[in-house]
Amino acid sequence: MKISRVETFILTNQLEGSFFFSQWEYSERKICIVKITADNGLCGWGEGYGPANIIQAGIHHLKPIIIGKNPIEQETIWFEMYRKTLDFARRGVLTAALSAIDVALWDLKGKFFDLPISVLLGGQNRQKVVPYATGLYFSKSHQLAKNLAEEAEHYVDQGFRAIKMKVGLSIKDDIHHIKSIRKAIGYDISLMIDANHAYSLREALKLARLAEPYDISWFEEPVSPEFYNQYRDLRKKTSIPIAGGECEYLRYGFLQLLKNNCLDILQLDICASGGLTEAKRIASLASTYGVEIVPHTWGTGIAFHAALHFIANLEPIPGRLCSPDFYIEYDRTENAIRENLTRPCIKMENGYIKVPQGSGLGIEINEDALREYQTTAFI
Repeated sequence: MKISRVETFILTNQLEGSFFFSQWEYSERKICIVKITADNGLCGWGEGYGPANIIQAGIHHLKPIIIGKNPIEQETIWFEMYRKTLDFARRGVLTAALSAIDVALWDLKGKFFDLPISVLLGGQNRQKVVPYATGLYFSKSHQLAKNLAEEAEHYVDQGFRAIKMKVGLSIKDDIHHIKSIRKAIGYDISLMIDANHAYSLREALKLARLAEPYDISWFEEPVSPEFYNQYRDLRKKTSIPIAGGECEYLRYGFLQLLKNNCLDILQLDICASGGLTEAKRIASLASTYGVEIVPHTWGTGIAFHAALHFIANLEPIPGRLCSPDFYIEYDRTENAIRENLTRPCIKMENGYIKVPQGSGLGIEINEDALREYQTTAFI
């Protein structure tokens, strides 16, 4: 079996209502996905996290490396892509392009062996995962705190047991919103906060101390990802667990976070940091430091299911008779591409999402949706 065809698709959908966070505003969803087909007709799907057009160009750049290769040998293919881009792509968008290809190869490999990716990764340590709702972004409403509280209540009504909210407008506004949301949902629901690296160390520490009474499960990306020492210092000075890593790449980047004692919770993005092949290595590295992993997940059902299989395979550290629940990020902001591109639809039951047992990612691509949202393609 050899790789015979690599196709990329840019999928775009204008949002009915824009929303924003601490860095910028979203008015559309734009995502690059890749389809890799073998000469026996089997195909696999992958996705890159980041600027879609640049990821598409990156995949097109990597295409000559993988054409004609045996897709079952995904680690060998990964290393050749890595080696031939090392001088200019140790982190960033080309690594996301590599990641998209790698996820597609795992999907294809699973279909070839008629096994779920989680089994190919080494086995399922769990058959269900707890989704936490990512939402509670900012809008230009004059009653933002009220709107956020109502949105949070809606997630609780849907069955979510954990919710992540955005912070980063200002410390005063952030605390006001945290108070409003915690009052609305009570203390039986886990609540996380995410600043998207909006604050200085001084500001992040002030917000953390003010937020501590509200039982915050983690403080995500409190400071800029470049400042490893600031992560470490903040972690020492607050009781709130510190999370981050969605802006980090490859095991070498995550080693810096780990050896500097930056994080309680490591949040690699599989579709950016090196794909499932590298995610497995990063998980092994994190286990040597005893650091928990909750992947960052943002995009289509392809990225979501890649994360679901990865989490299913993660070992509980430490092991024990009654293993704790593992989280998966479930973005609840407007995203018609996520809702329509893959089948079956993502379904939460009794606060859990089951790990797919079908081959590969365990999903099929809705060709009608692919055509509806497609704007450009390379073949």
